[in-house]
Amino acid sequence: MNVLGIIASGVAALFITVALAKSARRVALRPHVPNEPGGRAPRAEVLRRTGGATAVLGVGTATGVALWLGAADDAAGSVGGLLAGAGIVAVLGLVHDLKPLWTALRLAVQTAAAILVVCLAGLPPAAGVLAALWIVLVTNAFALLDHADGLLTAVGLVTAAGLLACALVGGDPALALLPTTLVAGLAGFLLHTWHPARLRLGATGAQFTGFALAASGALILAAAPSGRAAWAALPALATVALADSALVLISRRRAARSPLRDTDDHIAHRLRRVRVTVPGAAVLTALWAAVPVATGTLVYAELLHPAFLLLPLAGTAAAVFALLRIPAYGSPRTAPPRTGSSRTASSGAAPSRTAAARRVQASGVGAAIPAAASAPGAKASAPGQGAPAARTAAGHPTVPPPPTGRPPAEAATAAAERG
Repeated sequence: MNVLGIIASGVAALFITVALAKSARRVALRPHVPNEPGGRAPRAEVLRRTGGATAVLGVGTATGVALWLGAADDAAGSVGGLLAGAGIVAVLGLVHDLKPLWTALRLAVQTAAAILVVCLAGLPPAAGVLAALWIVLVTNAFALLDHADGLLTAVGLVTAAGLLACALVGGDPALALLPTTLVAGLAGFLLHTWHPARLRLGATGAQFTGFALAASGALILAAAPSGRAAWAALPALATVALADSALVLISRRRAARSPLRDTDDHIAHRLRRVRVTVPGAAVLTALWAAVPVATGTLVYAELLHPAFLLLPLAGTAAAVFALLRIPAYGSPRTAPPRTGSSRTASSGAAPSRTAAARRVQASGVGAAIPAAASAPGAKASAPGQGAPAARTAAGHPTVPPPPTGRPPAEAATAAAERG
C-alpha cells in the first residue's frame, strides 16, 4: 500500500464522517422531535447518545473500501481481522447504548473479538493470548475516557497519530490503514463532540475507538522488526487511558466502593473540582497523552533510548498521586444547623419551662409554710395561687422566722408568741 492510498483513505473517512455527523446533528437538534411514550428517553437524546455510530460508519466504510480495492494485499488478513473485531464491539456498544448489558457479557464479546483478531493475524499461541488480554484491557481503559465532552476524541486522535507514525516507521504500511482512517474520522467528529457536545461517542464510538487502538498497537508490536524496543514503546501510547483506570480503581478501593459502579471520579471530574473548564480538561488530558505518545514513537524509531520512557511514566505516576488528593466523593451528610426560627422556638420554650418551674417552686414554698401559723379568720387562698401569709388575731401579717433549723412545731409556737 502506497502513501497516496493511505491519504485517499483518510480523506474519504473524513468526508463520510463529517457528512453523517452533520445529518445526525441536524436531526437530533430539531425542536419538534417528540418524546417516546411509556417513559422512554426522548428520540433526540438517543440520537445524541448514539452519535458515535457516524464515526464508526465513516472509518469502517473507508477502510472496507480500501481493502476491497486491494490496498493491503500483503496484510489483508490482519487488517480485515482488525476491522471485523472493531465492528463487533461497535455493534455491542450500540446495543448497550439502547439497552444496558451486563459487564460479563460485554467482556465475553470483547474477548471473542480479540481472539478473532489474533487468529486472523497468525500470531503464535503465547503471543496471541497476551495480545488478546492486552486488547480487552486497553479497549475498556480507553472506553472509560468517554466521561467528558471531547476527551476521548482528543486522546484517541493523539494516540492514533502515534500508531500511524509507528506503522510507517516499522516498514508495514498496511497496518497504517486503520490508524489513518481513525485519525481522520475522529478529527471530523471532534467538532460535534466538543463542549457543549451536540453528539456523543457513546458506547458505540468509545468501544470501537478503544478496540481499534488496542488491536492496532498489538499487531504493530507483533510485526515490529527485531532489535526495536517495541515491547516498551507501544504500551506507552496507552499511558493516559491506563492511568485513568488506575486512578479510578485506587480511589474506589480506598472509599470502599464497587469498582464496577461508575461515578464522578475520573480525570476530568477531578480537574473540574479544581475549577478547570470542560474544554480545558480535554486539552490538558490530550497534552498529557501527547508526551508518552511522542516519546514512545521516538523510541520505536530508535531515535531515543528506551530509558527515556521512564520520564513520562514517572510524570504520570506523580499526576495520578496528585489527582488522588482531590476529593472525588461528597462528604457524608450531617444534621442540618439550627435556623433562626428553631433557635427562637427553643429559646421561647425555655422561659416557659422556667416559669412553670418557678410556679411549682412557689407553690412548694407556700405549702411549706406551716398551717399552724395561720390564725382563725385568715382568708383562704385562691385556686392556683400559693398559700397567703399567716396573720395574727389583730389582722397583721406575720413574718416567717429565719431558718433556725428548729422543727416546724417550735417555729410555729415562736411565731404565735411574737404575735
